[in-house]
Amino acid sequence: MSFDFKKEYKEFYMPKNKPSIVEIPRMSYIAVRGIGNPNEENGDYQNTIGLLYGVAYTIKMSYKGTHKIEGFFDYVVPPLEGFWWQDGLTGSIDYDNKDAMHFISIIRLPDFVTKEDFKWAIEEATKKKKQDFSRVEFLTYEEGLCVQCMHIGSYNDEPATVNAMHEYMKENGYELDITDERYHHEIYLSDPRKCDNNKLKTVIRHPIKKINRDSTNHF
Repeated sequence: MSFDFKKEYKEFYMPKNKPSIVEIPRMSYIAVRGIGNPNEENGDYQNTIGLLYGVAYTIKMSYKGTHKIEGFFDYVVPPLEGFWWQDGLTGSIDYDNKDAMHFISIIRLPDFVTKEDFKWAIEEATKKKKQDFSRVEFLTYEEGLCVQCMHIGSYNDEPATVNAMHEYMKENGYELDITDERYHHEIYLSDPRKCDNNKLKTVIRHPIKKINRDSTNHF
């Protein structure tokens, strides 16, 4: 049976629809950076998805060709994810201004994939699909301490879930830590082309840090 990251790491991919605190370890990803409205037909975001999956399936099916990846095992390609931010906004997303969204679209890589294997996959995908994959990069990222929650419903209804996450975070002694290197993170478990908006499942994750109580002055 193929290894399924969603089932093997449920704490990362299948949280409950109530907030929780989680520590996310260092992982490697297929990544493409861009800017623009994710809903724009044939826009930059939509194009990046094709690039990601082109490389993802080249690696997954590599065992059928001459390039052998050391330690390879059969697996289900992990879900599409995205880091999102907007210039000038810290700790929030303006859902009414999607054209200003910056993103890093990502798909998790199995640990056995090296940079050399990744380089081969880019070259192989370019040759077979006759597309330009030069924007696709190998990204290693440690997300660290986060608050997360399963959001069920439309992407435009995410603020209610985010508010609940932030309340839970504060109640447990944490504060938001979104920076230039720590992002609003979404993991897409549903295909919006095949699923009603009110049934879409999206993991929302925000970086946090413990509130430093020692900084309080005592007189």
